[in-house]
Amino acid sequence: MPNPNLPHLESRQLQIEEDAASPACVMTFNANDASGAGGLTADIAAIASAGAHALAVVTGAYVRDTAEILDHFAFDEEAVTDQARAALEDMPVAAIKVGFVGSPENISTIAQIASDYSDIPLIAYMPNLSWWDESEIDSYLDAFRELLLPQTTLLVGNHSSLWRWLLPDWPGERNPSARDIAKAAADLGVPYTLVTGIPLPDQFIDNVLATPQAVLYSEKFERFEAVFSGAGDTLCAALAALLANGHDLQAATAEALTYLDHSLDAGFHPGMGNIVPDRMFWAQTDVDADDAEPDEQAEGGDDASPPLFDLPSNGTTKH
Repeated sequence: MPNPNLPHLESRQLQIEEDAASPACVMTFNANDASGAGGLTADIAAIASAGAHALAVVTGAYVRDTAEILDHFAFDEEAVTDQARAALEDMPVAAIKVGFVGSPENISTIAQIASDYSDIPLIAYMPNLSWWDESEIDSYLDAFRELLLPQTTLLVGNHSSLWRWLLPDWPGERNPSARDIAKAAADLGVPYTLVTGIPLPDQFIDNVLATPQAVLYSEKFERFEAVFSGAGDTLCAALAALLANGHDLQAATAEALTYLDHSLDAGFHPGMGNIVPDRMFWAQTDVDADDAEPDEQAEGGDDASPPLFDLPSNGTTKH
């Protein structure tokens, strides 16, 4: 029988009264990663940290640990389509993020969805695919280039990955610049490119948001003496959420890069492989519970102190 002590709640009480009170929705297409290093796990945590609501479309599953990707199983494109369209028909989506989706067929169906919702900015991330079979890499990159890049608002990727993909016959003695890569992307329909991990002297790396005509934003960070898993997904998902929350592209890029830097700085070592970014670093308390005063450990009562819990500014402010 129903619990007689529970108050009756009108259905309207369970709804958010004003749309402005609802977090922006970000749809992310990515593979599940049971290790938590990257994939949808990274996307959901980063999107939530940036103050948005993640609509996570599973495109497949990695078999991996924190050290390496061992295998991947792609979902059927019909399953991907049904997941995405059901959510899109129910909720307003402010940004779409595309990670590794596993097959040319899935790229094709996502490109069609993006075409049907062409007013929504699409942020595409190209990871390092060196773990995969060479023939599968080629067919995947060809489909991405021909079908998804024309639908892409912002392409994000590491300097070496984007160079090898977009400028395989680069003739110069110098390495291509971010603008060179942005020009190659623009020739395929991409207006903006964020090139990360550009090597600089003295153990620094640069990250550059560019078009063929100009550098829109750049920021350098000191290189960490560690190997991370999931950094690219973290950056791209946070950036998509910030754009969904109304930040302009330069501001969103700056905040997403800062968020990634803090996540890496707070990274942890859950297994025997690489370090995983702490995407919820901002939620950690500064005082160890064992070191707290007795009054601070008391539970309940009007004098009980709330936990230290500081949301990042980008998760609460809409511009």
